[in-house]
Amino acid sequence: MAGTSRHDREMALGAKRRLCVSSDPVERLRLQCLARGSSGIKGLGRTFKIMDDNASRSLDLKEFLKGLNDYGVLMERDEALGLFRTFDRDGSGTIDFDEFLLTLRPPMSSARKEVILQAFRKLDRTGDGVVTVEDLRGVYNAQNHPKYRNGEWSEEQVFRTFLDSFDSPYDKDGKVTKEEFLNYYFGVSASIDTDVYFILMMRSAWKL
Repeated sequence: MAGTSRHDREMALGAKRRLCVSSDPVERLRLQCLARGSSGIKGLGRTFKIMDDNASRSLDLKEFLKGLNDYGVLMERDEALGLFRTFDRDGSGTIDFDEFLLTLRPPMSSARKEVILQAFRKLDRTGDGVVTVEDLRGVYNAQNHPKYRNGEWSEEQVFRTFLDSFDSPYDKDGKVTKEEFLNYYFGVSASIDTDVYFILMMRSAWKL
């Protein structure tokens, strides 16, 4: 994925700059995530998933505040309460986990989303909606990796490191779901201004 680390750095710096002038609570949380790089929003999602003890796919206020705190989001309590109320549209006292992450993602055109899904479908050879080391065999050539060439890493290590780049830094399980893949590229997309360049980058990176 040549180029994405540079975009990651540019995006993180841009997010930090915009954070200084943004007053919208949802935008501020999004920018705090993007300031951590492309995996920022996905990492917050993983943190909330850990918080969701009863697997209800929803969060109450206590879980929400603890999740923000555990992920290191800097936010005054009043701002966090306002943010929770923004997502708790029906006033039930809980927020829908999936809806929350969808709202948090930066806006993206349908053309960008389609090319991301094309890349995912190419990787997901078994078609089960999850990319694993087994899926990568025959799609991703580990032998071109410099650490494989110098004998430092095995093929398995190259594959795991590749998958880890799409995974949350706090919970690497060697599996990448479609949602995780999308969340990663929603982050990358935020750093690239034009659809044409983004689609070109994706087609080149994944040989689509």
